[in-house]
Amino acid sequence: MQTPPPRGAPSRRALLAAAIAAPALLRTGRASAMAPQRGALPVTPFRFRLGAFEVTTVLDAAAMIDGPWPIVGEDRPAAEAAALMQASLLPEKRFRPGFTPTLVNTGSQLLLFDAGNGANGFIPRPNGGWLTLQIAAAGYAPEQVDVVVLSHAHVDHIGGLVEAGKEMFPKARYVIGETEFAFWAAPERLSAAPDSLEHATAQVFAGNLAPFADRVTRVRPGAEIVPGIHAVEAFGHTPGHLAFHVESGGKRLLVWGDCAHHEVASLAHPEWHALFDMDKTQGATTRKRIYDMAATDRIPVVGYHTSFPSVGYVERQGGAYRWLPLTYQLAE
Repeated sequence: MQTPPPRGAPSRRALLAAAIAAPALLRTGRASAMAPQRGALPVTPFRFRLGAFEVTTVLDAAAMIDGPWPIVGEDRPAAEAAALMQASLLPEKRFRPGFTPTLVNTGSQLLLFDAGNGANGFIPRPNGGWLTLQIAAAGYAPEQVDVVVLSHAHVDHIGGLVEAGKEMFPKARYVIGETEFAFWAAPERLSAAPDSLEHATAQVFAGNLAPFADRVTRVRPGAEIVPGIHAVEAFGHTPGHLAFHVESGGKRLLVWGDCAHHEVASLAHPEWHALFDMDKTQGATTRKRIYDMAATDRIPVVGYHTSFPSVGYVERQGGAYRWLPLTYQLAE
């Protein structure tokens, strides 16, 4: 025998009628309106501990652009890159690169690795040039930065050093590769074709870094930037491109600058030429060496152009490599 519903409870027929009527009520406005759409949420800085150090990655720009071909794989048919994207469940002809400066607080000094696009960089405002806002969101002020470490001098790495003629990190010293500084400081760089990347880089270098030459420390691979942080040779993308090894309390991190322009294509095919590499062959050789080191040592990596928060690991995959985005490996 079926148990009757409790006194006062709605019958099945009443519940069914209410369900059928609900859409009509919404259409006629007699029920609560749908919640409005709010658009994209801002990306907040990402922070983790590395021994006694505190590491924070911040997003300087976000925009969908054409690619990854020919930015990655310019020497290969476009269809090869498209097929790789399709197999990886990614759009075939559009991608969103990260632009990710990194803050390292050693407890005694605050270091900033790369300075983003600024007002007129590769990704200009409103889609880029967010560095100072992101530093504030991370709880710091530009005046607190003690050292600005530059992997290289392309516009999307030094564009944020100066804003409307004002130095953004007035108390900092600058660190860049000795070879890199000498290359971009040479007068002939400004004689390159006006529409070339070389000319654009030389112009920004002349305005954003050269005026502070007396505060620029020019280093070679292996040099100690501050205790626990050393330069790593990564030539090819530019003549003096550097990566950086960070170590504290037995914990290690590699900040590799532009050793990858796409977290799938660059690692799956490190031999593919990169459009922005100034020495294509050396760039490919560097990628293989850096990826192999990261995979062998099983250390976390900050990749400037990987998807934010731009922290992950490198895994060997056959004769190539795969980027593994960070999940909770660094959680305490």
